[in-house]
Amino acid sequence: MEEKIIGRITERANWLWRLLMTGFCFALFGIGGLLLSLIWFNLLLIFQRNAEKRLRIARRSISTCFRLFLFLTRKLGVLDYHFNGADKLRTDKGCLIVANHPTLLDYVILASNLPDVDCIVKSALLRNPFLSGVVRSARYLINSDAETLLPACRERLTNGGNILIFPEGTRTTPGHPISLQRGAANIAVRCECDVRIVHITCSQKMLDKKSKWYQIPPKKPIYTITVGEQLANEDFSADTESGYAIAARQLNRQLTQLLTPSNY
Repeated sequence: MEEKIIGRITERANWLWRLLMTGFCFALFGIGGLLLSLIWFNLLLIFQRNAEKRLRIARRSISTCFRLFLFLTRKLGVLDYHFNGADKLRTDKGCLIVANHPTLLDYVILASNLPDVDCIVKSALLRNPFLSGVVRSARYLINSDAETLLPACRERLTNGGNILIFPEGTRTTPGHPISLQRGAANIAVRCECDVRIVHITCSQKMLDKKSKWYQIPPKKPIYTITVGEQLANEDFSADTESGYAIAARQLNRQLTQLLTPSNY
């Protein structure tokens, strides 16, 4: 009986520690984004006049900050994470990286391992005081710019850049099957690029669409990022408007199957 009581006290103390450290890490993340925007990116504008070099430095700075943030969350016991097949991502050029989206930290974890990756983000982030400067300095693509999005994606992919996209458009609703918007499939088909599949799982319910930051799980969550197969563009290419639409629908169905957790 005494051992059980001690065990419960230990578990409760561990939970309280992770709750406090989760709040601390969230505050630190917001402050870090604000400082990057107000100080570091403005210094880059002053001292680095070459736009392309400034962009590379900005994106690598973001990736480095994400790695430091995740290192801290791991050391403080907030969460842990593991990559399977990360080397595959480093060899991709001109590739659309497609991932499922179970939690709020998915982009942070992926971008920490991809120092030059581009990303398609929501326009709402431009109104976020903590992240708007990051989005602008990294020149991320805005998903609401329908007329310019596809040409911009084509240009960046043709130049050898990789673009990260979460085709669900928002985090997965717990207990519901994933539902993909057709944007990722349309980009892949019309830009004639390969597609890299990335699957993300979290061992505990945390930071999903229905959870607040303070609703932490009883045990430390562990993220597993599995870099899967690459789909060659030749397998879903088309050359007519009707062909594009058919190929996009077929690819979207394939992506839904590949990103569903039961396939991993």
